[in-house]
Amino acid sequence: MAEQDDAKLAIREMSARAQEIFRLVVEGYLESGHPVGSRSLSNEGGVNLSPASIRSVLADLESAGFLAAPHVSAGRVPTTTGLRLFVDGMMQVAEPSADERAAIERRLAQPGPIEQALETTSSLLSDLSGAAGMVLVPRREPRLSQISLVQLGPGRTLAVLVGQDGAIENRLLELEGEFGPPALEMASNYITAHLSGRTLAEAAGAMRAEIASGRSALDEASRDLVERGLATWTQDAAERPVLIVRGQANLLDEAAMSDLERVRSLLDDLENKQSVSELLASAREANATRIFIGSENRLFALSGSSIIASPYHDREGKVVGVLGVIGPTRLNYARVVPMVDFTARSLGRLIG
Repeated sequence: MAEQDDAKLAIREMSARAQEIFRLVVEGYLESGHPVGSRSLSNEGGVNLSPASIRSVLADLESAGFLAAPHVSAGRVPTTTGLRLFVDGMMQVAEPSADERAAIERRLAQPGPIEQALETTSSLLSDLSGAAGMVLVPRREPRLSQISLVQLGPGRTLAVLVGQDGAIENRLLELEGEFGPPALEMASNYITAHLSGRTLAEAAGAMRAEIASGRSALDEASRDLVERGLATWTQDAAERPVLIVRGQANLLDEAAMSDLERVRSLLDDLENKQSVSELLASAREANATRIFIGSENRLFALSGSSIIASPYHDREGKVVGVLGVIGPTRLNYARVVPMVDFTARSLGRLIG
């Protein structure tokens, strides 16, 4: 909200004709991907000023940091600051039509497992935006029923987790110090007693609270083992995000061909899914769709890309993941932002 307030203040401080010229330049750039010059603004009849007067306003907007001239006499393009100003203070979003909303819901409602719906969502976002669609898959949090700790050797312990659905997962714990069979058995029994019907995160919270309060019957060695094990398991879960990306080929459009280095950098960003996942995850607590523009974010300092991201919720209102679109900064924000928002709400209703 503060950013939007700042943008509206900056716009109010512009003259009416500066606002209009700035808007036309940004909209022209977002539509074509090319710089917009004074002659085209004059010829199109959108501004009732001479090319010389328009050039004077463009120069003022450039001095203010809202526009830039990539080449001599080649017109202007919005800077990252200018795009942020436009998005937060001037953009009029175009809500999806009834037909578009029906098409989105129809595609998401196709029968199949939830994994298929997530794949469909990523492809759908790509089709809607003409860029690449992304879905950050909710972390799998099975409800566990049992755990066994088995000593493999000095400092090495195998944790065998059994889910209520019968799934078994093994994790190797690298632990300092020696833990004999009695300590392992005590820790196993203690953790299993707290796991019944809970996710690992829920069980970890309950166990830490009990240990901190001194209510647990564990000896010092077993408490240490439980605490180190919990740290390893929760860190392991957090470092395994699943990011589905579809539509990378859309990034190689005609405009991109003139800036292959930027596109190569963007594709490298997408290959580094951990960094992109972390950026998307930062939108989990947002109350609305978030927009990350170009060099505002360190990840896209070289590629000059933008992300439009929105969290999606289950029917109880809990955030379970994030979806979005990634592409060049000249994305059609006015159309894509509401599309991403509506798709997030539709997916939320589907996953329940």
